[in-house]
Amino acid sequence: MVSREEMSTSFGRHAARYESGRPDYPAEAVAWLLEPLAAAGSRRLRTVDVGAGTGKLTRVLRELEADVVAIDPDPDMLAELRRRVPGTPTFIGTAERMPLPDASVDAVLSGQAWHWVDPVLGAAEAGRVLRAGGVLGLVWNVRDDGVAWVRRLTEIMHGSVAEQLIADGGPPPHPPFDSFQTRVWEWGRPLGREEFLDMVASRSYVITADDVTRRRILDEVGTLFDERAERGVVTLPYRTEAYRAVARR
Repeated sequence: MVSREEMSTSFGRHAARYESGRPDYPAEAVAWLLEPLAAAGSRRLRTVDVGAGTGKLTRVLRELEADVVAIDPDPDMLAELRRRVPGTPTFIGTAERMPLPDASVDAVLSGQAWHWVDPVLGAAEAGRVLRAGGVLGLVWNVRDDGVAWVRRLTEIMHGSVAEQLIADGGPPPHPPFDSFQTRVWEWGRPLGREEFLDMVASRSYVITADDVTRRRILDEVGTLFDERAERGVVTLPYRTEAYRAVARR
């Protein structure tokens, strides 16, 4: 049986597929995560993207004119990030142990990664590196399984740890954070066949499956795509689930 740790560190071997298959984050959702920091005025926000992967969240933060440091435990994912978001400082590390000084950033952001984190240790570490009034912002893109064919897709490729966390009510707060505010955005992502298969192939369950299981999943997903596609494209409905908390001092 594949361990949780093996699954959490499996993505680097398919970094290019991850970049192709995984959706970006809506800019309005990321701006909402940073909203409590509006009092900073014209000063550029200093943020850290922890569990940064290939830089999906990093890119949006850069577009919002924030300074970003990217942290991830996987050097292959960070190599892909440097190709995609050149000029971004990158460091090997985890949410539980960030290579940053105390009180050095305005926001700690985590996209599609907090479900792999020890939430007590991660919250304490975020509190350490945040300045007074700093924000912990967590965000996930989750497929909308309320749609019948999307539910069938999930049945084929199996649900994820992230999806279970969201279904159970989302991440619980831990000191120095008292509570999370939450918001949801609903949208659709058009995907061609290759991107659709990359989305599936970049999931930890599929990456760590045996060859026979992986091939069966990809074959069934390919059949589903062919059934649903119109002019070679399927629009996959997503829900972006965002959580933010301000550290108490």
